[in-house]
Amino acid sequence: MHAVVMDSLEEYLSGTLEPVVLRDIEAHLSTCEVCREEIQGMQDVSHLLVSLRSEEVYDSSPGFFAGVMQRVGESRTVPSFASLFSLDLAFGRRLVFASLMTLAILGGYLVTRETDSPVGPSPEAVMAQQDMPAFDSAPAPDNMLVTLTAYEQH
Repeated sequence: MHAVVMDSLEEYLSGTLEPVVLRDIEAHLSTCEVCREEIQGMQDVSHLLVSLRSEEVYDSSPGFFAGVMQRVGESRTVPSFASLFSLDLAFGRRLVFASLMTLAILGGYLVTRETDSPVGPSPEAVMAQQDMPAFDSAPAPDNMLVTLTAYEQH
């Protein structure tokens, strides 16, 4: 379909076009068979859809909508603290599974990032022990030498 018809197609089909635009579209349709056939097909479909419209009109009683709204208002549930503990079983299972997976992932991350820690005391700890009373039982330089040697073997 050409732009002349496409710009005002809805108004043309509904019959609400201004006379100037209507003359332009009808002049185009008189020369263009493709657009004329397309418009005719659209009009045929429109007539078919109108023929499917039901003539029955459902009329409700005057208090019908008010009654429905009243019942909806009565059936509303009010959230309470106790409703937090009444979880759906499937939701509870999913929640537990997600928690366990999170725990496993975080635990795996921590294990892979763990650094090697020395088995024995650090040299700073050995130097700090030098001033302790239990350290006085042996000569201080000998005691420190034994401790540092043990530290380097690990």
